[in-house]
Amino acid sequence: MNEVVYSLASAAIVSALSLAGVLTLMLGIQRLDRVIPLLISLAVGALFGDAFVHLLPESFEQSESTVWTSFYVILGILVFFIMERYLHWHHEHHEQSLNPVHPVAYVNIVSDGMHNFLDGLIIGASYLVSIPIGIATTVAVALHEIPQEQGDFGILVHAGLSPKRALFLNFLSGILAIVGVALSLLLGPAIGDYTAVMIPLTAGGFIYIAGSDLIPELHHERGLIRSVAQFGMMLIGIGLMFALLLLE
Repeated sequence: MNEVVYSLASAAIVSALSLAGVLTLMLGIQRLDRVIPLLISLAVGALFGDAFVHLLPESFEQSESTVWTSFYVILGILVFFIMERYLHWHHEHHEQSLNPVHPVAYVNIVSDGMHNFLDGLIIGASYLVSIPIGIATTVAVALHEIPQEQGDFGILVHAGLSPKRALFLNFLSGILAIVGVALSLLLGPAIGDYTAVMIPLTAGGFIYIAGSDLIPELHHERGLIRSVAQFGMMLIGIGLMFALLLLE
């Protein structure tokens, strides 16, 4: 019963982060542009830390076949790659349409909703393993969501939606995280190997997101001070995942 309460509370927190676009209105774009790379760096450390400190050790500890567990990790990387390629293609396809403004906005909402739903599945599966692993995964997801939701909010406003409407639609897509958690909690007990598959898949997905999506964004800034600050935030993210081991 505890994992249900924790899972739903975590999903509610992640859903609420869809309103992070408010920070854009409060801080302004220029200030936020200086903060976002640091948030991305923190997310990189948290995602790598959760994958290598929590998810992979747990996967191999519970595994009856290390070869299959390794395969699921690789499959997670490939699944996230394919999903991302499809969403990028779909986005570009609508951008080239005769009316590129609103279609781009709604394609972004749909893709963000899919992402939030997947986050919910991941969080639910993590809590089915243990509450500490669920908390660690929720923290990693949340830290990744903050800069992502800022980007999504910017896309929606740029596409012609008012800030209020952009926040509202972002929030609707964020609620799908709760749906994903609920489905994960229902599927888990019914499918014997559910967590044995989902946890290494999640690890592979986190490794892909951190290494393929987020780190390249950090290379856009080349100043020494900013680079050192980004590296420091990565270490903080990794350290946070090690600190959460104290809960186990």
